[in-house]
Amino acid sequence: MKKMVFAEFGGPEVLHLVDAEEPRPGPGRLRIAVRAAGVNPVDWRIREGQALKAHPLRLPSGLGLDAAGVVDEIGEGVTGVAVGDRVFGEGSSTYAEFAVLSAWAPMPDGLTYEEAAGYPSVVETALRVLREVGVRPGQRLLVSGAAGGVGSAVLQIARDRGIGVVGTAGADNQDYLRSLGAAATTYGDGWVERVRRLGPVDAALDLAGAGVIRELVALTGDPRKVVSIADLGAPEHGVRFSDTAGSVPEALAAAADLISRGRLRIPVTKSYPLADAAAAHADSRAGHTRGRRVLVV
Repeated sequence: MKKMVFAEFGGPEVLHLVDAEEPRPGPGRLRIAVRAAGVNPVDWRIREGQALKAHPLRLPSGLGLDAAGVVDEIGEGVTGVAVGDRVFGEGSSTYAEFAVLSAWAPMPDGLTYEEAAGYPSVVETALRVLREVGVRPGQRLLVSGAAGGVGSAVLQIARDRGIGVVGTAGADNQDYLRSLGAAATTYGDGWVERVRRLGPVDAALDLAGAGVIRELVALTGDPRKVVSIADLGAPEHGVRFSDTAGSVPEALAAAADLISRGRLRIPVTKSYPLADAAAAHADSRAGHTRGRRVLVV
């Protein structure tokens, strides 16, 4: 099978498509023929050597956590799923023609493989940071970097829970944020005052790592009401850096429920062939993403 691997840490150029042995699912796992794999910022952080504490690995290594595809082999002890079922979920080395998943769920009706591959990690992350930041119904949440995959999920899940949302993003994404129910404003000079004019906020999330931790603490008045998934220096300001995943099965179930009720939809900004994973990483690292980027296998 074809698989994307890297043998050294570095830029996108270290990624190579190679012929590899097909993986086998162990107990409690299943294998899918991958149709699409999600591209997450953690993927290029792993490739650069930034995320080894949360994602230890041995080189050479594959990449990719999220995928959607067709079940083609089932490990010992797995029930409730059959060969030929369409599933989406999380596993390892999903940038490949075949991948083993450790958590999965039936693909929600009406989603393409490309769309489904964009949900697992971002919904888990969105649910986790909403829990960690402690924002409650009736309060207002500020989301810095709100137009990407996690931001798109956070805004919609928060709205479904009765939480008001304010999002910051680039000028081209202002209407997109408003379509998700957020009060929107842009980055750049004066952004703190623009947020203040929209009203007070009770909690804040840093999803972009844009060097705004001090400002988010000032806007909320309490570093304990700020959580970051993107700024490794956040703890220096008393802010929690969230990098320990919660329950992926619970996240998949929540995603399926929200999608079925019409309360969650994350668009795919761009699809890339598997061989173009390096370009997908470069685009993801550049930021200013709306929704998700995925690899099509």
